[in-house]
Amino acid sequence: MSDSVDRFESVSVFGGGAWGTALGALHAQSHLEADPTPDNGGVSAKTLLWTRNPKVVRAINEQRENTLYLPGIALAPNVMATDDIDRAAKSEAILFVVPAQQSRPLLKRLRDVCEKQGAVNKSIALCSKGIEKNSLMLVHELLLDVWPEARVSILSGPSFAHDVAVGLPAAVTLASASATQGERWLKSISARHFRPYYSDDLTGVALGGAVKNVLAIAAGIVDGMALGESAHAGLIARGYAEFQRLGLAMGAKPATMAGLSGLGDLILTAGSSRSRNMSLGQMLGSAAKERTSSTTLDDLLSTRNSVSEGVASSSAVVGLARKFNVEMPVCETVASIVEERYSVQEAIDYLMSRPLRAEIG
Repeated sequence: MSDSVDRFESVSVFGGGAWGTALGALHAQSHLEADPTPDNGGVSAKTLLWTRNPKVVRAINEQRENTLYLPGIALAPNVMATDDIDRAAKSEAILFVVPAQQSRPLLKRLRDVCEKQGAVNKSIALCSKGIEKNSLMLVHELLLDVWPEARVSILSGPSFAHDVAVGLPAAVTLASASATQGERWLKSISARHFRPYYSDDLTGVALGGAVKNVLAIAAGIVDGMALGESAHAGLIARGYAEFQRLGLAMGAKPATMAGLSGLGDLILTAGSSRSRNMSLGQMLGSAAKERTSSTTLDDLLSTRNSVSEGVASSSAVVGLARKFNVEMPVCETVASIVEERYSVQEAIDYLMSRPLRAEIG
């Protein structure tokens, strides 16, 4: 990295969930490691977490932890929380960690605030994974549609919030069309335990983050139905092939799809019950196995305090597949299940009875 490129000293994190809190802690930690002088203690770097939830604001500012979404993780004294969007918008750069389906109105509001402050060319790293359901826009396309002056980057890869927050090793991808912006973000969030790699492939990184959530629901259903590890592995492999077909059609780079934000994130999200999307799939599969047909998706979602982006992204992925004339049967079956057009068993029967064909081509 070039010594002439500076890190972002003040960063606001928009989104008060576990991942947003972990990223706020990461920015503070990164600055402390870069400048560990006794008179600094990392406090000169400002990390502000914006959330609408007053309980989260109070917990972070008074108890020094996000007791609702990331309990037990102590936060540095320079990580503060606010529900004041004008205050949060004044930071030099933004980590945007709001679910894709909720992003558009907040981004519009945030752009207006930044324009009034004379900083419409804000540096923004998008950290949520999904596709806007109505427009079929990837996260960076959505941002630029609302805020064309923004300096857009995307952070994505195999990383659980708790692991990052407690200092366990993780590696991710930071995509930006500007190498300079990318380097500033690399310097601002890298730490001894957190290694971001630069990419200029925004489409590949954004698409990988969205499709893997849909495939994780499918993998969870397989596990919940107790269909075995062979079925689990086969589904992930065929799902990855679907992702590759769509990615190539949309201009993503093969190396990106095989990298941290593609295959790497898929391995994590579709292989661990700690994944919100896989655990949701496990619940769907288990309900089907036990023949509790009265249990609906809304029932399952009502028991969770976090968003499973794959639910909304499944129909959006199918929409993109049709737009680019790409076959994605695994993602189509997930969409049919969450939209309650197929039962889980009907979806499995459909996949297993499709015409035989060559694996490649």
